[in-house]
Amino acid sequence: MKRHFPTLSLASSPASIRKRWGRHAIGTATLLCAALSAGAPALAADACTLADRPEADWQLRVPFEVIDGRIYVPVGVNGRGPFRFAVDTGASGMGRADTSLVSALGLTVHGQADNSDGVTRAQADVTRLDSLALGGLVHRDLEVITRDYSGNKPATETFSGILGREFFSDGLLVIDYPEKTLYFSRTLALAQEQPGAIGYERAFRIPVTIGGVATSGNLDTGANVSFVLPQSLYAQLADTPLQRAGTGTLSNTTLETGRAQLPGPFRLGDVTLANVEVRVSGRYPELLVGAHVLQQMTVMIDQRSRAIALCQ
Repeated sequence: MKRHFPTLSLASSPASIRKRWGRHAIGTATLLCAALSAGAPALAADACTLADRPEADWQLRVPFEVIDGRIYVPVGVNGRGPFRFAVDTGASGMGRADTSLVSALGLTVHGQADNSDGVTRAQADVTRLDSLALGGLVHRDLEVITRDYSGNKPATETFSGILGREFFSDGLLVIDYPEKTLYFSRTLALAQEQPGAIGYERAFRIPVTIGGVATSGNLDTGANVSFVLPQSLYAQLADTPLQRAGTGTLSNTTLETGRAQLPGPFRLGDVTLANVEVRVSGRYPELLVGAHVLQQMTVMIDQRSRAIALCQ
């Protein structure tokens, strides 16, 4: 779900990921031909070479806005729109509808559903959508949670709804932050055994190492923050007092947070970061990897194989 934290800065200027593709071209083409001739989804020799596939290989190619690290795309709802939706890997299910969308389309609220923000659970209203479409990718007859997601946001950050992770569950999703383009393919595939790929068990938790401490982190494109650390994890990494950082807002919960600068290194797959400002909360239960980190990368997620690649 959308997480809101006061703005953080993360000093880093990575080189364009496009510079790495050339040396893989021959091996990738050979493996792709073999996979296609066998009738299997096409696999790249190195996970990150998938981002350089030609446009014809993608069922969906959509430019997106990035505001404070978060991703916004144009979405059709019930044959109308486009409406501005956020792409949120931290949101379960197909999506969410803002109350403004319910009002604009004259939708009916019918019943409630249990909703967790990772800290607390609460009941949320539910409405039905006939269709939800991002380009040519369409899902029909959906029940989604609705609430006021945008009421307290500045106009530049308001949105009509959220595309959750299940919206992309039957293919390969590529979020190319440097090019501000989202790709989706049911033909191309990412496998856990590929160089550069990371397997996961629970969406979307991957192994993360901070200094000498190994843990797991939840990749959340909806969180306008670099990292959020539980207090217990921070205590393993540093003994310096935290600076007050204000309140973080989740779907059902507000959290008092502190801030600190950690030298790291932070290792996520093949990506290494250093000297990162983090948020710390005594109530947040796990490490969160937010949009201010992810926006430096191309993020690939294939829920069919439970594989992720982070390309910097």
